[in-house]
Amino acid sequence: MITSSSSRQIKNISLLLKKAKERKKQGLFVVEGMKMLREAPCDWVQKVYLAERIQGSEDANALLELYDCEVVSDQVFDAAADTRTPQGVLALVKIPVYPLDALLQGEDTLLLVLESIQDPGNLGTMLRTGEGAGITGILMNQTTADLFSPKTIRSTMGSIYRVPYYIAEDLPEVLLALKQRRIRLCAADLRGAVCYDTLDYTAGGNAFLIGNEGNGLTRGLSELSDVRVRIPMEGRVESLNAAISASLLMYEALRQKRQTDCGGAYEDLV
Repeated sequence: MITSSSSRQIKNISLLLKKAKERKKQGLFVVEGMKMLREAPCDWVQKVYLAERIQGSEDANALLELYDCEVVSDQVFDAAADTRTPQGVLALVKIPVYPLDALLQGEDTLLLVLESIQDPGNLGTMLRTGEGAGITGILMNQTTADLFSPKTIRSTMGSIYRVPYYIAEDLPEVLLALKQRRIRLCAADLRGAVCYDTLDYTAGGNAFLIGNEGNGLTRGLSELSDVRVRIPMEGRVESLNAAISASLLMYEALRQKRQTDCGGAYEDLV
């Protein structure tokens, strides 16, 4: 049993929780709670830590049969955990790496492209919502918040295990490559000339471009798009939260797909 906060393993957990650079170096991130651990692919889980208070429980015994587990005293465990009310389960999980092609499914491609999203909660929510809306992947630039930070991981509610991602060193270059593959780039832009729900998203692949929470898309990225779409606003509201905007776009694409799958046509929707 680990009983000291100066333990090498506990110090390493702290590093992985706090430093993106360390997560990247080790290829590991931290998940907390039984739900997040149960949803993780077994071969991704490297090590599990259990608080002493849950030792002997049905859940703990099941984990002991599956994984390399270490018991930690309650005081040390609670101090090491990132959540306010730790559930007594913490695991080190391998960071998956995907090639760009893993995000592409030909004419069925539906991507969320993020430029410099800063809020980890927004990022995690977009990933979770994206899974619900059926996106094939999430593409982001290097100045977007860390996908594997504790807050982002919690916000994904398990979608981190199922939605492929790609972090582009040169996002404009990757977008040009997508255009060559006939994937239409739809930029969310307050000045867009086209209302987002008047486009047909059923005829080929699409990618929705979402910009920074405060500044939106940079001019260069917006100009790369094939079409700039706007979300209509009533009252004095100037813009929506980035995650809300992304959700509206993704679910409009899903709505149209479901309609056509049921025998309707896009023309029936407008």
